[in-house]
Amino acid sequence: MLQKTNRKQGIKPFRLVKFFTFSSLVIMFTATIVISALNVHWVRNILLEKSEEYASLLVENLNHQIISRFMLPALIQYGEIRLREKKQFILMDRVVRSTLHSFNVEMVTIYDEKNIISYSFDQSKIGQQNAGGVHYEKAMKKQATSRLLQQGSFLELLFWFPQETKIITFAPLRAEKQLSPAFAGPVLGVVEIVRDVSDDYKQIVKLQGLIVGSCFIVMGILFLVLLFVVRHGEKIIEKRADERRKLEEKLRQAEHLSAIGEMTAGVSHEIRNPLGIIKSSAQLLKKKMDKLDAKSQIPDIIVEESARLDHIITDFLDFARPKIPDIHPCRVEELIEKNIAYLTPQIEDHDVQIIKDIPDDLPEILADSAMLYQAFLNILINAFQSLKNNGSITIRIKHDYTSICINFIDNGEGINEQVLKKIWAPFFTTKDTGTGLGLGIVKNMIEAHNGTITITNMEPKGANVEVTLPV
Repeated sequence: MLQKTNRKQGIKPFRLVKFFTFSSLVIMFTATIVISALNVHWVRNILLEKSEEYASLLVENLNHQIISRFMLPALIQYGEIRLREKKQFILMDRVVRSTLHSFNVEMVTIYDEKNIISYSFDQSKIGQQNAGGVHYEKAMKKQATSRLLQQGSFLELLFWFPQETKIITFAPLRAEKQLSPAFAGPVLGVVEIVRDVSDDYKQIVKLQGLIVGSCFIVMGILFLVLLFVVRHGEKIIEKRADERRKLEEKLRQAEHLSAIGEMTAGVSHEIRNPLGIIKSSAQLLKKKMDKLDAKSQIPDIIVEESARLDHIITDFLDFARPKIPDIHPCRVEELIEKNIAYLTPQIEDHDVQIIKDIPDDLPEILADSAMLYQAFLNILINAFQSLKNNGSITIRIKHDYTSICINFIDNGEGINEQVLKKIWAPFFTTKDTGTGLGLGIVKNMIEAHNGTITITNMEPKGANVEVTLPV
């Protein structure tokens, strides 16, 4: 329960960061879309405004050309303006078309004072009445207006990609041109100009699409970066939480072992005194019975079992109260040779082959030679117990500037995976006899020298005990 609580406490703050990150991305995406829509609206307004200014210049120029090149000559020659006459219409058409040539004007329509179309590129419209609408009324009041006309499918209009875009401008046709509207001459009619600005609008829309696409690409990259950071952060948080759980587990185990060790040390100390008395008494009893030539094995059994109990108590005390190493210079290869010499009878009896892979330039280390001798001896004895006849044990030593690595490799059956997980647990053993403290004592001895010890299985079979000691 405590582990779950600690894990939740570690992850909840990071979940808040994740929520804030993804919420920020959603808000930024939404803001990008909104800003894009506003930009399109803004571009439409700018296009309309610039087209109005452009159309106003065209109308002023057309107004001047109509008065100077058509109205005055027509009045002089014909005495009155009558566009229904073919000659006057041709003259008017020539003036308008030459004035608006190359200005991409699609349609020009001129309304007279009575809202009747008196001239148009489309001659079928000539003579139509009341065709100007509200824009005509505004133009007659000396107010120029423009509107945007777009044509296309529903989807094209929805996504601002119309097939055609036109600007329709209504402007007054004045008798004369003045600098100020306050002094403008009387309005003689209204000019309607239709300009096709599809290409301009499409270029603007493409530019807008490029901007929006760039924004989405940048946002996408930002999203991927944040996603990578979030996932990397999750892994870090999970790793730290896992390390924390392991440390807490080790701490609880250490506290548990400490309590067991104190209890074991106290009990062992109390047992050892009467056990020593029992052993001494059995030895005295054996001597007296030897003098009387009595044939009894009971004293021998008492002495033997007392010695075995004393060995068990020694293991308990060594595990509960690890010794402080007596540090002095020593050589690992010499300790190995002593171990092999001690085990020579067992090596010969079981026909075990010892393979040594030891370099000649091993450095000295600062260690307690007696403790390391005992640790290596326990490792080799365990290796012997896992072997059958004609087995082999390889002792391989490597070193660098900082450490010496000793590997004890046997070719036995290896260690069961379930046993391997519990192999360092105190009092755990697979043997019928033994306390299950041997490897724990060895580990304490190695760690007392600031070293490490690991046990792994080899392929295809066998086990490897690796001891690393600082130089």
